[in-house]
Amino acid sequence: MTTAADAKERAGRGGLAGRVALVAGATRGAGRAMAVELGRAGALVYVTGRTTRQQVSEVGRPTETIEETAERVTAAGGTGIAVPTDHLEPEQVRALLARIEREQGRLDIQINSVWGGDHLLRFDTALWDLDLAGGLRMLRLGIDTHLITSHYALPLLNRTPGGLLVEVTDGTASFNRTYRGNLPFDLTKNAPHRIAFGLATELKPYDTTVVSLTPGFLRSEEMLDHFGVTEANWRDAVAQEPHFAIAESPALIGRGVAALAADPAKERFTGQSLSSGQLAKVYDLTDTDGSRPDAFGYFEDVVTGGKDGTADDYR
Repeated sequence: MTTAADAKERAGRGGLAGRVALVAGATRGAGRAMAVELGRAGALVYVTGRTTRQQVSEVGRPTETIEETAERVTAAGGTGIAVPTDHLEPEQVRALLARIEREQGRLDIQINSVWGGDHLLRFDTALWDLDLAGGLRMLRLGIDTHLITSHYALPLLNRTPGGLLVEVTDGTASFNRTYRGNLPFDLTKNAPHRIAFGLATELKPYDTTVVSLTPGFLRSEEMLDHFGVTEANWRDAVAQEPHFAIAESPALIGRGVAALAADPAKERFTGQSLSSGQLAKVYDLTDTDGSRPDAFGYFEDVVTGGKDGTADDYR
């Protein structure tokens, strides 16, 4: 019988060698980390996004590019291939999948991590006071991109039994029962849970596992910049935002995805909402500092549940 420890060991010692992955939305943050950790486990990883060394997306962060992500994948031990792709453009996505099929003949792991809508987000603003164009753009960036990508990717992913589709979002299904303070954002971040739930039925005949997955309070490049800190001194930001004490590096969700992909029994999770903290517990993983942050346990128990406790109790 395969255990969680077996899956962790496989992911750590090249257990994904020979596997082909697509990380859609791998320019930065969780997407980049998942691509790198899949590469560390030996996978060949196609990484996509809109920011390259020649052009910058509407997110406006020119120093984070898909070429750099691909280089990090290769440096970690895998093979990274950068393909500039706007996942709102069906023809570009169709061409991407045609290329993967032509070059590899298979797809084993698909990560839908496309987003790029944080610059449009205005919390605690009623629908009628929102910029309508910005709200609708968020829906397109966070929902349409995922549906378009899966429309073209799933026929190839389903070709080989044991495939994995990960719908990346913000918040577990349980946590997202609490209103997220902006209706388009709330809809966008709940949609991946329903996509995973629905596709679990459609994919069952193909032995393809699909889950929705969220990081915790993520120390992404953008979040670190927001607080004016770096990964080296990130705890200085706790003075501005006390809940940042539960923050995790992007590596945690990357390690979780690699272990999940290497788990022959991963189908037991299909259709479920998972978090990086949950995968860390299942596969006995830690973050870069050796801790195991459970952000949603902390938020649900302490922040909204009123239970006595501190962030350190959940690390």
